[in-house]
Amino acid sequence: MLLAFQLAVSLPAMAMANDGPTGEIHETSGARADINTPTLNSAMIISPMSISPIIIAPKPVPPDAPAPQKVIDKKFIAVMAALGGAETLRLTTHKLVLDNEFAAGAPWITSVPSSPSMVAKYGGIFAAEMLVAYELKKPHDWLPGDKLIRKLWWVAPAALVAIHIKNGVRSIRTQGPGGCRSVEECEGQ
Repeated sequence: MLLAFQLAVSLPAMAMANDGPTGEIHETSGARADINTPTLNSAMIISPMSISPIIIAPKPVPPDAPAPQKVIDKKFIAVMAALGGAETLRLTTHKLVLDNEFAAGAPWITSVPSSPSMVAKYGGIFAAEMLVAYELKKPHDWLPGDKLIRKLWWVAPAALVAIHIKNGVRSIRTQGPGGCRSVEECEGQ
């Protein structure tokens, strides 16, 4: 097909360059001139030097090439979802404790941060944690011990999940001075 296309494109140009009956301009009547263009049925002599060979070869495949490894897989999504859930638990319970203590008049709470500012702050931290986990899981040719690092990428997010859950539960169990759990108990003391 490519050879036929190349011949179809190059035949009119070659015919104009040849001196012969197919490339000459013939005057007919008056000021009108016709150009005879060659057709594929025309008898033409095409020199082998005018056609350049086109070699089409399939793209070479390197031997024993490793299959590309997916970085974001089900395990990555599950670990990062657990980390996001644990951070959300910690953020929510911490915000509730601050709101309740500020409403109760605790002197150590002067103001409560707004929810959007806390979400932006901790969302940026979560994005950084996710980027670090992604980079640890991604293969690097230049890094010595890369196979071991890629296998243990989940250790830091799993440890952070445990820490955030512990802090969230501690915020849920927050007690007032003297161990009171309600406003009535604290007022009675």
